[in-house]
Amino acid sequence: MNHDSYDDAFIAGWLGRVRTIAVVGASPNPARPSHGVARFLALHGYTVFAINPGQAGRNIAGLPTYARLADVPEPIDMVDVFRAPEYLAAVVAESLALAPRPKLIWSQLGVRDDAAAATAEAQGIAVIQDRCPAIEIPRLRLPRLG
Repeated sequence: MNHDSYDDAFIAGWLGRVRTIAVVGASPNPARPSHGVARFLALHGYTVFAINPGQAGRNIAGLPTYARLADVPEPIDMVDVFRAPEYLAAVVAESLALAPRPKLIWSQLGVRDDAAAATAEAQGIAVIQDRCPAIEIPRLRLPRLG
């Protein structure tokens, strides 16, 4: 897939299909974008899990926090990545090890690794890179879930 641009219907379709989201790299600091986006997604009706090894067992933005994706107690539809691009391949590998696998890996603004995306896509996981769902949801005027 070409990750230079995405059709609005593609983004809206995925945001309408997913229900559970794991935010990898969620920060306990309310000033950090990962904190605000996790909170936004939860307020928008998604079931959100924060992933941060140093904060496991605590809450981030009022959300349960786990050390790894494999620790989340229910299937994850979307993995939202707030890690530097060089870590995206490791997040893809961790996602591929899950059963069931996530349907979508979403990497945040400034996070792009086309080789990691190709690996996920070859295994049937869709990828959206270098975008923010907290920007796309209002831009596309998507309704709240539930």
